[in-house]
Amino acid sequence: MSTLSVPLTPKLEEFINDQVKSGRAANKADVVRRALVAFSEEGAIQDVLKAMREPAIRGDVRELMKKFQ
Repeated sequence: MSTLSVPLTPKLEEFINDQVKSGRAANKADVVRRALVAFSEEGAIQDVLKAMREPAIRGDVRELMKKFQ
């Protein structure tokens, strides 16, 4: 596991400290790790939603490939 040093605004530092004080997180590192997981999950959700908006490809894959060659 690696360590990363990241400058924080006073507002973010206060948020992190509040999460620990309230018991919502075990420690500061836990807050940051959980935020990164949520950020990653949000990106995955956006990828799925984007894929759902794209037109579906239907039919025989070999026949479709011929159209693109």
